[in-house]
Amino acid sequence: MNRLHSWLRRSLQVFPLATVVFFCAWGATPALHSQEGMTELYGAPQSASDQVAVVSLAAGDHAAADAAASGAAASADLASSESSPAPADNVSGDPQNSGQQNPDPHAQNNPDTSATYQPVTWKNLPGRVLGDQKIVWLFPLHLFQGQHLLPTVGVVGVTGGLIAADPHILVHVRNTTAFHEFDEIFSGTNTGVVTALIPASFYVYGLVRKDSYSEQTALLAGEAYLDSAIPHIAIKLVSRRLRPSAVPPTSNFSDTFFKSHVSVFGKGSSFPSGHAAGIFSIATVVAERYRQHKWVPWVVYGLAGAISFSRVPTFAHFPSDVFLGAALGYTITRFDVLRDRTH
Repeated sequence: MNRLHSWLRRSLQVFPLATVVFFCAWGATPALHSQEGMTELYGAPQSASDQVAVVSLAAGDHAAADAAASGAAASADLASSESSPAPADNVSGDPQNSGQQNPDPHAQNNPDTSATYQPVTWKNLPGRVLGDQKIVWLFPLHLFQGQHLLPTVGVVGVTGGLIAADPHILVHVRNTTAFHEFDEIFSGTNTGVVTALIPASFYVYGLVRKDSYSEQTALLAGEAYLDSAIPHIAIKLVSRRLRPSAVPPTSNFSDTFFKSHVSVFGKGSSFPSGHAAGIFSIATVVAERYRQHKWVPWVVYGLAGAISFSRVPTFAHFPSDVFLGAALGYTITRFDVLRDRTH
């Protein structure tokens, strides 16, 4: 009976939070694709033909947009030819793309050109992940060549400093009740549900509205999650760090590495945080693909930070676990998953 009561109480905590997150994500997704976003992306229309182009792109009528854009471009070329003796060079440097219109209104602000040229699908997802992992595990070779030294030293240095500070921080967290309500709201189950709902909302919206860009965002988020999960599980298997909740009450949290019993998927090891790696990988995909909306990075990274921080007062992770997990999720996604795949 007590177990049933505990399950019902946990469900009542999870369901409202999950419902709010799902409908917020569902409501935010059309806003990300609204005509206001198109105007922000292309700039305010300056002429009637420009207005027709923006409206046509927002409605998906690329033929009308191309015609209007061509009319505006012809007028601009006529005016410029009177003052300039030579035509402008192809700014893209690619003769194959000369004179072509970009049908994806988000592509200009998307660092992942694979979303246009090499879209991710369920079929090619495993191959993409394998290619991403090759880059991840060959990263030390770049360090030996003197590349990426400064950011790597920064991440390692901050992680080492937090490892030294972990015992002192956790002692204070153990002796305070200030995070009691926070712990109930941001429990491991709740944050796991929220993390899964973000890409799920984009994918469902893309299917219902036939929006391929939303579907690509969801699939890229899944790819990023897998790419961050593989190395963080490998580190867990080696570090075998005790979780703070597994440290005896009389201990000072100072001797925690190589002490835990770890499953094949790293369960039972604290270092680094899988929650932090997962949520930051997903947040980075959303922030980069919709960065033309200035509020999006603030919201998604703020949510990722709150979820990651919640792992400390719940005694699931040490601060150093959370920092390294977040760093892995961000860097692998930003510089590997979202890399330029056209070369």
